[in-house]
Amino acid sequence: MAQVLSLHVFFSAERHKVGPSKPLKRIHNPKTSLSTHRKGPQSPMRKTQKLNLQVSPHRAVSAVRLMRIEMGGAFADLLNDKGKGSGDNEMGYVERTLGFRTKNLDDRDLRLVTDIVGGTIRWRRYLDYLIGSLCHDDKAFRNMEPLLLQILRIGFYEIVKLDMPSYAVVDENVRLAKVSLRPGAGNMVNGILRKLVLLKESNSLPLPKLEGDDRAQARALAILYSHPVWMVRRWTKHLGQEKAIKLMMWNNDDPSFSLRANSGKGVTRADLVMQFNMLKVPHELSSHLDHFVRVKTGLQSIIQAGLLKQGLCAVQDESAGLIVSVVNPQPGDSIVDCCAAPGGKTLYMASQMQGQGIFKPRKVIYASSKSYCFLFWCFFSLYYAILTSHLSHSAHFLNQLPHLICMRFYSLLLHYKPIAAGL
Repeated sequence: MAQVLSLHVFFSAERHKVGPSKPLKRIHNPKTSLSTHRKGPQSPMRKTQKLNLQVSPHRAVSAVRLMRIEMGGAFADLLNDKGKGSGDNEMGYVERTLGFRTKNLDDRDLRLVTDIVGGTIRWRRYLDYLIGSLCHDDKAFRNMEPLLLQILRIGFYEIVKLDMPSYAVVDENVRLAKVSLRPGAGNMVNGILRKLVLLKESNSLPLPKLEGDDRAQARALAILYSHPVWMVRRWTKHLGQEKAIKLMMWNNDDPSFSLRANSGKGVTRADLVMQFNMLKVPHELSSHLDHFVRVKTGLQSIIQAGLLKQGLCAVQDESAGLIVSVVNPQPGDSIVDCCAAPGGKTLYMASQMQGQGIFKPRKVIYASSKSYCFLFWCFFSLYYAILTSHLSHSAHFLNQLPHLICMRFYSLLLHYKPIAAGL
């Protein structure tokens, strides 16, 4: 005990020896402070420090993606591709934007994010009109925070276009606004969304009326079908209002997938339809091509059933199939595909040849030179058609000109990737 007291007296004496002119040194070294970020893997406690399991993950990611598209100029399709295999990168953006992380997205959440982001972008003009109509004044809408506006757009799209349960949409978006912004923002989202639900249930949504001159009607149609005003005026002028409306409805419709039956393995479209009926996948036959079937929902069921892995069918757009129908490959032909990448049309043409003939796929045209090659073939085809044409009447010649070009150069003017067949 005496030794302890003597040590205490010694250290006390040493401390009092320090004069007032010498500043006292800090005990804690900033390089070894507990509050600094250490390199290397973080502890589990630090990783879960900002994890929020109460917020809907697909709505949080959708709001952040919409922010990146509108504020940062990102592309929705590229975000969808990168989001599939980059969960940490996606959550990094969520944490930097919202201040917290959510749980990782599963396949269902990813499909919802793709649907919500794409649909909100397509119908943004219409959604903004509804949001502005339900706000107190235009100034409140114009000065609204970008993140708050994205949350409202998501809620409006889910209620008006996706017909989701209104109570779930209101509750989840209000929670997202409160956690990511502040309680007052959540109260504002709650009031506006509940007002929207009441108006939708009574079928009295505030919509513009088709009245006035052509400009006024074009502005109303642009809001109703969410298209630029200049595009609505142009389509209405050249096609008429009825056809322009049908075109805008088709343009904003949900995208569908086209699947091609692999005739190279002896699979017909009827066989493919039978498989879809067994899987209870809704489908529609293509009105242009005999080997194609259209599918809007249920693609995951087709993938899980192994139809793509077994080679019974392939995902291919009908526009690509139309190129092959123009070329019309026959058994015994000699075909040179001058831009065979990724190879969808190449495989389709090879299956049409039934193993007879010569097929040479080549990748000789690069992305930077595609436009120049396309323009070269356009002018060359036009010049060659004029020289070899014996048509005297100009109108008749112009009507026959696309046919002449397609007959001599097949699909050069119909597709960006030129194909030389049987030359």
